[in-house]
Amino acid sequence: MKFGARRTIVGGALILVLPFWISPAVGQSANPKNDQLKNVELCNGLDLESIERRIEGCTAVIQAVEGSARALPIAFNNRGNAYVANGEYDRAIQDFRQSINLDQTYTKPVNNLGVAYLRKGEYDAAVGAFDEAIRLKSDYGEAFVNRGEAFLKKKDYDRAARDFDEALRIAPALQAALNGRCWARAVLGALQGALDDCNKVLQSKPGSAAAYDSRALVHLKMGQFSAAIEDYNSALRLHPTLASAFYGRSYAKLKNGDNAGSDSDAAAAKEIDPEIADSFAHYLVQ
Repeated sequence: MKFGARRTIVGGALILVLPFWISPAVGQSANPKNDQLKNVELCNGLDLESIERRIEGCTAVIQAVEGSARALPIAFNNRGNAYVANGEYDRAIQDFRQSINLDQTYTKPVNNLGVAYLRKGEYDAAVGAFDEAIRLKSDYGEAFVNRGEAFLKKKDYDRAARDFDEALRIAPALQAALNGRCWARAVLGALQGALDDCNKVLQSKPGSAAAYDSRALVHLKMGQFSAAIEDYNSALRLHPTLASAFYGRSYAKLKNGDNAGSDSDAAAAKEIDPEIADSFAHYLVQ
């Protein structure tokens, strides 16, 4: 499990609004206009269909509106988002780049390109894409959050915290920024500020495994091991395969004298993420 990935935001796809002037030759049914309307709805994710069906819908829209400067960038961006959700990052990158090439003022695919690189583990490329998204739209809160996540992955916690600060200046209720800043502040040792951030997230979103996991790290660094165990228990109820929660709980149990429970949790964490111990060493928890 990669820590930063759990909080990454994929920029929301725009709703396609297409004039239904598609030639009847596009479809094979008696009513190609209705077929294309269904494809637009699929591409937008309006019907909550499977990711595969969304990809099919976007592909059909792209094929039907080839040459439409207004529609194509949106369709490529939407399909790229579906590919990201499906873990097909190289295909997503191709679609986001195609969207950008078609409309260089359209900021969402620039941000989403960074998300795809972030999910691939190409952190420098991700930062570059987020830089460009912010250059194009200086108040792009989600891009600041995502760049902060990339800096977390690069272990540049000061720059991550600054990006989360800026995201919250733009959008004070942006929960991903609060949770990201909680994590960054915890690593940097600004523990009371970190605790305040996580508490704000959990007040409005009590079902956030990431926020419980982040707050538990704060408790660990405060030496409040029972409170950390309680938060890790909550995180694991919501996300049963969260490696960081298993490993953090292992540390807290060890400090509380539960050696057997500590060993069991550490083994579970390392099975999910063999590099988890190294990750926690960077968080100054050993």
